[in-house]
Amino acid sequence: MNQPADIEIRHVTKCYSRGGQTLRVLDELDMQMAGGTFYALMGPSGSGKTTLLNLVGGLDTADQGEVVIAGENIAQLSSGQLARWRANNVGFVFQGFNLLPVLTARENVELPLLLAPINRRQRRAQAERALELVGLSDRMNHKPSELSGGQEQRVAIARAIATAPSVILADEPTGDLDRVTADQVLELLQLLNQQLKKTILMVTHDPRAASFADKIVHLDKGKLGRIDDNPTRPATAGR
Repeated sequence: MNQPADIEIRHVTKCYSRGGQTLRVLDELDMQMAGGTFYALMGPSGSGKTTLLNLVGGLDTADQGEVVIAGENIAQLSSGQLARWRANNVGFVFQGFNLLPVLTARENVELPLLLAPINRRQRRAQAERALELVGLSDRMNHKPSELSGGQEQRVAIARAIATAPSVILADEPTGDLDRVTADQVLELLQLLNQQLKKTILMVTHDPRAASFADKIVHLDKGKLGRIDDNPTRPATAGR
């Protein structure tokens, strides 16, 4: 299992062109996030939350500055190196579950493992362990259409952790779920953070979702407002 990964954002600027105008989404952003900590990224629309998530995950690159994760400056990696680094170190969870409808839960979880240097039997074993961790041992052979929304998101989380990444990035992971189901998913993310020491960055607009995190990062207009210790964790968090 990978060690908890510190994340350093050093003078990062990211711009996009839209309608002939240049939008500065991140503006010389500086911040440090400790490995093994659960962070909620909050801020108004356009504050740069998802852009920051994509930069940390190696899905996008900064125009200026450095993104350093567990001592690795990912801006210096070639596209091939970055793809391998991402496959080994980062798990992604999105609002849309992004499951392939023709595959079973286990087969969906196995997908990122196709890039790993392991055989079919090992892939299957790792996928089954991940599904067991998220409480879906009895649903491994079910397709997404046979699962509830909460179960689909649990499969997505199992897929994210199947490669034993050190960082989990979640973009509005409970946006399509009812409150009870959302809380169950958030408790699962919290469990992964507490017991497996995953560094978690979660974008959310929901204060209730943010209450499950250790710290809340406030972004505004591409700059860091502040990072607060979270005083409002629910009693169900088990802290």
